[in-house]
Amino acid sequence: MTEHPHAALVRKGYEAFSRGDMDTLRGMMAADCTHHVPGDSPMSGDFKGIDAALAHYAKMAEETGGTFRVELQHLFVDGRGHVLSVHRSTAERGGRTFDAPGGILFRIVGDKITDLDECVEDLDTVNTFWS
Repeated sequence: MTEHPHAALVRKGYEAFSRGDMDTLRGMMAADCTHHVPGDSPMSGDFKGIDAALAHYAKMAEETGGTFRVELQHLFVDGRGHVLSVHRSTAERGGRTFDAPGGILFRIVGDKITDLDECVEDLDTVNTFWS
């Protein structure tokens, strides 16, 4: 079975993120994309524009001493520009460890990611880790 092009795009994005390949991510995302991160921690918020989104990813790496990892587990597509990912995130920071499932709802227009709505299983765990 051939993977849907939108799923292939998101998979490629996860692979680039895992390598720290910001140039590939820049080429996949619309200039005005927004990454919405839930919670009340210093890492939460709406990161508007590709530069803000990529700076957020760099800060995640910095804050965790490069230990932040995301393992893609599933992708779901609707054929209308939406891809839902399910992943597991792990990291270490300030003597704390993080290991939790999550997901992102991607919106794709043409061949560019325009919006990323992140969801987590436990907001309190996420807020505690990043605070």
